[in-house]
Amino acid sequence: MQLIQSTYLIDLLSTITQRNRPAPRGSDSRTPRELAELLLTDLGDVSSSKVSRALLAQYRDMSEDQKHAFFDMLASDFDINGPVLADLARAYGEDPQPETLAALTEAAEPRRQEIFRRLNRVPGATADLVAMRCDLLRMAREAPRLAVIDQDFLHLFRSWFNQGFLVLRHINWDSPASILEKIIEYEAVHAIHSWDDLRRRLLPEDRRCYAYFHPAMPEEPLIFVEVALTDGVAGNIQAVLAEDRPALPAKRINTAVFYSISNCQKGLRGISFGNSLIKQVVEDLKSAMPELTTFVTLSPIPGFRRWADQRLSELPAEDAARLAEALRDRGAALRPYVAQYLIRERHPRGGPLDPVAKFHLGNGALVHEVHMGADKSDNGLRQSCGAMVNYLYDLDQIDANIEGHSTKGTIAHARALAPLLKSTAVPAKT
Repeated sequence: MQLIQSTYLIDLLSTITQRNRPAPRGSDSRTPRELAELLLTDLGDVSSSKVSRALLAQYRDMSEDQKHAFFDMLASDFDINGPVLADLARAYGEDPQPETLAALTEAAEPRRQEIFRRLNRVPGATADLVAMRCDLLRMAREAPRLAVIDQDFLHLFRSWFNQGFLVLRHINWDSPASILEKIIEYEAVHAIHSWDDLRRRLLPEDRRCYAYFHPAMPEEPLIFVEVALTDGVAGNIQAVLAEDRPALPAKRINTAVFYSISNCQKGLRGISFGNSLIKQVVEDLKSAMPELTTFVTLSPIPGFRRWADQRLSELPAEDAARLAEALRDRGAALRPYVAQYLIRERHPRGGPLDPVAKFHLGNGALVHEVHMGADKSDNGLRQSCGAMVNYLYDLDQIDANIEGHSTKGTIAHARALAPLLKSTAVPAKT
């Protein structure tokens, strides 16, 4: 019932949003700077809406150079006033009065942040601002000073896209074609090569797909997860995605395998959706299918081969030769090295070295099992020599795992993996 209601809400909001999409750019001759300055004045709702539409329309029509100049203007001319902020901070430190704090708080917010906030009052503008941040992130790689603007986007997006606004939808073969096309386009882990390929992931009763949407972007999935309902823990992605795989009868299903999680919006990078998505899907599946007893992932290990190649150049000759042979064979001899990489190796800034491990372990999962020859795709062989890993979401241990990971840096793992950590000659780097 929850998903049906959510779908109805999304469809209703979509209709309203489409009716109120900004009109095409008119003949407004004012410059972006003039429009931005005007937007910060005390305009009425109608006038503010007209100015916002004009500025957004101008931005959509800008060339790459013009967009760069626009961001330069926002970074320099709509930043905080440093000397004023310093004076207010000093005054508050000497005499912490409420009115001084209010002035300090206002001075600490760049004027461009309020520009973005007012632009977002226009129906449909949220998607424009997400696209604008895509442009900014691309340009900031070559012009690091523009990165100050991204702090404003992050601050606002973390509020606008918090979990309370997100709507979970079950994506199936009957979903609108426009949404299905986006699932194909945004799949980032295991490419969907055709409509038949997508059909195999959505239509059988032992397959599920769930996505988060936001009411301000009702036709754009933010993140989605694909789930295989199985008998036992899956350890091979080719078997999960096999073309001739028979659907599993409901009476044999006891495990939910999360085998692909894809973020869809580059402009929302750094906004975390995966944690709440997995937890909500687990709750919905458990409610609908009480027979499910196990919730695991079948995850890639994207950084393993890069780590192993680096260690080859650092190890003594005998140890390096042993590792090199294991990398060539891609068999059982490589499994201890994979386990070490996942459980012992740490990022210089803390946490697991592998980015996927960091995500799942931070969400309370544990490293459950390592499988060799689990992904024989070109990408799987290139990144991890074909290895994959199950992260187990033990509902009774999630909170304890999160606490141990966040306070002590503990990487929870199954006891069966402990012997693997003693069988390599590669000392861990911390």
